[in-house]
Amino acid sequence: MRGAVRPGFLTRNSKGEMMRAPRQEAIFLGIPALTVWLSLAGSPARAEDAALAGSVAVPVASQLGTTPESGEAGEASGQDKQGAAPESGRAVPPDASGTAAGPPAPNPGVEEAAAQPALPPVNAALEAALEARSGSQDALGLLHRREREAIAAFYALRDFAPLWWSDGKPNTEVASVILRLQHAGDDGLDLKSFPRNLSPVTDEEIASADLALTDAVVAYGRQASGSRVDPHVISRLIGEEPEVAEPAVILALVASAGEGAGDELQKFNPPQEGYAALREKLLELRHGRSADSPEIPAGPVLRPGMRDRRVPLIRARLSLDDSADSEVEDSVYDTKVAAAVADFQKANGLPPSGILTARTVAALSGGQTSRLEAEILANMERWRWMPRDLGEERIEVNIPDYEAAVIENGEVILRTRVVVGKEETPTPIFSDTMKFLIVNPYWNVPPSIIRKEMLPKLAGDPNYFSRLGYEVFTRAGHLVVRQPPGERNALGRIKFMFPNDFSVYMHDTPMRKLFASTKRAFSHGCVRVDDPFRFAETVLGQGWSEQRVKKLIGGKERYVYLPKQLPVHLEYFTAYVDQSGELQLRDDVYGYSHRVKAALGLEGQNPRSPAM
Repeated sequence: MRGAVRPGFLTRNSKGEMMRAPRQEAIFLGIPALTVWLSLAGSPARAEDAALAGSVAVPVASQLGTTPESGEAGEASGQDKQGAAPESGRAVPPDASGTAAGPPAPNPGVEEAAAQPALPPVNAALEAALEARSGSQDALGLLHRREREAIAAFYALRDFAPLWWSDGKPNTEVASVILRLQHAGDDGLDLKSFPRNLSPVTDEEIASADLALTDAVVAYGRQASGSRVDPHVISRLIGEEPEVAEPAVILALVASAGEGAGDELQKFNPPQEGYAALREKLLELRHGRSADSPEIPAGPVLRPGMRDRRVPLIRARLSLDDSADSEVEDSVYDTKVAAAVADFQKANGLPPSGILTARTVAALSGGQTSRLEAEILANMERWRWMPRDLGEERIEVNIPDYEAAVIENGEVILRTRVVVGKEETPTPIFSDTMKFLIVNPYWNVPPSIIRKEMLPKLAGDPNYFSRLGYEVFTRAGHLVVRQPPGERNALGRIKFMFPNDFSVYMHDTPMRKLFASTKRAFSHGCVRVDDPFRFAETVLGQGWSEQRVKKLIGGKERYVYLPKQLPVHLEYFTAYVDQSGELQLRDDVYGYSHRVKAALGLEGQNPRSPAM
């Protein structure tokens, strides 16, 4: 959303000159957020402000003529473009009729500007602070240019009144907002550059503090709702779109929430239980590390048999301090300590040598993000891509877990193994709606499979298609190959349709032995279901038993529409918390988790790191 400014707000023209010529722009908000937003602006100070409050599409600045910084009038109607008002005391030259020319025609824009009341000092200080930073980069690295422009537009609607301070004192919301910002790391957010000490006194200090708090709130809300990582950069086969909150919506909701402002800000994080469970595991991991991790001093590399004063600290850190050895023996870096160090190294993405290196010391002291912590954070970030409302009744397919689940009223009512796409032909990540299923489906072979796999075989075997029972014909000049219904059909006896841009679906398969494998990435992108008729019974609901569905098996396609369409979510979570509360970790099948960690600036791992 482009920022906008109040009439008279300084900006720069294409030559870099300061001008008082605001842009004609509009901000679009939903009705609830708009109502809160406009209420924050208070009573309109001018007629045009009142007009702004009457429309959902809010033009935040009217179109004015370009005027120089000095505030002189722009081109008046009917005035020569090269002409100018005469200087005071200079004779007015006669016009062509010989009579003296009258004063120039009045300029409504200038009269309106002159009639505007002066801003209160703190408002003027905020306007000046916003102007001072317009066009420059954010020194703290919290916000992008468009976000800062949106903040300027928000303040302009308020005549630059402070958002968080009134009469020199902090508003009710400030304490809880600052507390939430200080705990941003609990949700994996990066607000390290947020200024913690905000105790303004003068108008200029209040303006600076107000703007700093606004920047941090917007940064939190944007990061929490998914602004940091663009899923399409991770892979073009990720169709999820994060619902990133607009700055005006964030400010309107949080700044009007009273003592609950901090909680309101936290709500921009994903609301799903899967995210909350990972967040709890992250806090447990960090708490255990901080509680049991006194800083271990730097020192020489230690190998088994060496003595060092740091060994007791290492024993305590790795819970090996229950031995009855003497103090001298405690200082020995023995094989037991080395084995525990090797286990720690393996769990944290370090070479499991058992040798105490400088990197291992840093990890033991909490000086670097552990491999496990990075994995949790990357999965929390991927939750931000998901729809905030998954649906009370839905289907979830977690690709790295090779499993599909049907969920009803928040409870899993069916789990089934699935086969997903190979590394070179990944199953896409997206959400859509299952609408119907087809019993006895034709398999219309995708052009990519025809081109890459079938045509080379046809070159060596002219009877390849007929021998395998494929039907071949042309349609609109394109070769069409399809496999009729039957036992050998690649889709088996049934497929489940949720029409989507990726042309993938769930289906049966004649290759039943693949479900016995632990790692089941074998398909061209579609999802093969282990027990398809039980799955069909579950998604169709009452009145459709497995036996009834199986009675439809034959040689003709039969369509069955779901009585209630179900949301389908093809997901990618390499870390999740199971129903017993245990953290589960899975292989990074497609390398997406590695790319997310890299995008977040976490410790880099191997793109195909094994499950831990």
